[in-house]
Amino acid sequence: MNRKLIRPDLTEIKERMSQEKERDRDAGRKRMHPPTDTFAESYYYLKQMNKKTPMAVVYTSGEIVEGYIEWYDRNCIKLNRDNAPNLLIYKSSIRCVYKAAESPDEGDAPGSK
Repeated sequence: MNRKLIRPDLTEIKERMSQEKERDRDAGRKRMHPPTDTFAESYYYLKQMNKKTPMAVVYTSGEIVEGYIEWYDRNCIKLNRDNAPNLLIYKSSIRCVYKAAESPDEGDAPGSK
């Protein structure tokens, strides 16, 4: 039985190699856009949600509500409270959020300007 040797065409192989090189060069030139989100906020909310840490939320009007964060998304958070109705709070109406056990200093009181 005779076997026939099939040789690939070298021009096809060279073309493939040159195309791969061009693709690699083009990929190196492209700059990645900086991320719009650092995920620090998400990390903080997830950490507080998992521990069910009592949090204090200060509205832009100065009102303070306390509870723990049950849920969040890009625009709002859900604050779960024990003896009061749960709240869905828009992030645009929040001045600051801190742990309820850590009350702010007198000079940094959220209600004072």
